[in-house]
Amino acid sequence: MKFTLSRLKLRYGGFWGLSKAAATGLVIAGSAATAEPTIITAFGDSLTHGYGLAQGDGFVPQLQAWLRDQGADVTVVNAGVSGDTTAGGAARIDWSLADEPDALIVALGGNDVLRGQSPEAARANLETILQKAAPRPVLLIGIGVPGNYGPDYKADFEAIYPALAEKYDTLLVDDFLGPLAAQAPIEQVMDTYMQGDGIHPNAAGVALIVEEIGPKVLQLIARAQSRG
Repeated sequence: MKFTLSRLKLRYGGFWGLSKAAATGLVIAGSAATAEPTIITAFGDSLTHGYGLAQGDGFVPQLQAWLRDQGADVTVVNAGVSGDTTAGGAARIDWSLADEPDALIVALGGNDVLRGQSPEAARANLETILQKAAPRPVLLIGIGVPGNYGPDYKADFEAIYPALAEKYDTLLVDDFLGPLAAQAPIEQVMDTYMQGDGIHPNAAGVALIVEEIGPKVLQLIARAQSRG
């Protein structure tokens, strides 16, 4: 959140005839009165977009409601695109940053795994996104990888996220669907928290995810506000 003269649309000429102390007080009072919400762009794929869910049940609206319940003055922008890969994200990140959000949630990689794309390519694409996002604070969200492509692929892909989080000093959530994977037994998880495709969470599943990720987003907001 930036309390700058340009963002508040204050002009120097408006302070003519005021003492320095009075002008300073007016700036502070005006800033407090017109403080804008922190803008967070949620940049991801169908998990972010809310595939298969009614309006209001997806990740972004549920996260928005959870944050407001915690007293956060924040607007979460849905920049999720169903089917998007890390390559697609790298190609559209400039467009998503055009509105100058205060912070980003980056949650991509699941579709790369579904297509068997290389961990090296996914890491390079995510690195492009993080480089362009700077200096905004970022919450990077990884994805759990099944063993279909072997243990080396799984280990290499899952290692991308903590490595990039350390390199670029981002906040980190290891696995978007982790809160669901932690439930047991798996048959009950599929029936209770997942849509019929077995890939996307239902509204109840999203609620569990938001409860887990929400505190990290509060940390993200604090980082954004500390930048002024």
